[in-house]
Amino acid sequence: MPVNWLEFLGWDQEGVKDLRYAAYSYIKQGVYDVALIFFDALSALAPPSPYDLQTIGALHLQIGNGLKALDYLDRALKADPSHLPTQLNRSKALLMLGYKRQGLLQAMELAKAGDPEIASQASALLLSYK
Repeated sequence: MPVNWLEFLGWDQEGVKDLRYAAYSYIKQGVYDVALIFFDALSALAPPSPYDLQTIGALHLQIGNGLKALDYLDRALKADPSHLPTQLNRSKALLMLGYKRQGLLQAMELAKAGDPEIASQASALLLSYK
């Protein structure tokens, strides 16, 4: 039986929120490797939310670890397939890994998105890879 770390540590959800806040503080500072350590701890305490998975994927993308990024982004999209920022990061990860056709196809779809920020970023991605 897996260990219930929250119970073992005597923590409640407030402690988890504090840990998540610390992780995001490191992200804001651009210290992505430390933020990942906090997210690893969060994952041990409770199953990661789709947002946590997307964030972990984006962090791996930031530090150049395309395979791990793609894994986490795919897991996030399995939980929330309509999340456009995750789709955009997945396109970037695919391109980083050399899956140009797949990455560009996804970026082309996102360039038509109703969200102007996502559409703009996807269009920029298309321009940089064509």
